[in-house]
Amino acid sequence: MNINFVTTKFILTFFSFITKFAVNNRFKTDQSDKMYLAVITLILLVISNVFMTFAWYGHLKLSATGVTSNWPLYGIILLSWGIALLEYCFQVPANRIGFEGNGGPFSLIQLKVIQEVITLTVFVLFSFWAFDGFTIKWNHILAFCFLIAAVYLVFMK
Repeated sequence: MNINFVTTKFILTFFSFITKFAVNNRFKTDQSDKMYLAVITLILLVISNVFMTFAWYGHLKLSATGVTSNWPLYGIILLSWGIALLEYCFQVPANRIGFEGNGGPFSLIQLKVIQEVITLTVFVLFSFWAFDGFTIKWNHILAFCFLIAAVYLVFMK
């Protein structure tokens, strides 16, 4: 079986699954469903942030390796927009599924703070992988600890 066919079938099945939740404005859920929706939301936000990080910073690595060093700026912008479109294909369903106004488990502020922590985590991992000499200093760690504290605070009753 052709790998492209299998990949395409997986992607279409995945998006039809996501659409089942994201198209409806409200969900009727019990507590176990909320946990399931929370996990789906977090997975989608991680995938979304991987694409976002590549859209925002991947072109820097591509330029450093010579792949896009001779591209005009509009070419880099179009490449980044194309990658950002994939980001939105995951981010929008994540927010629709996770938002308590739609039956999800998270308030708007909780979604935003979770997304910021995921963004910084993905960014740090990407930077270690993509850029030689990337280092984390004490103030970066402290700032990240404050973000984790922010997650704790937004979930307090």
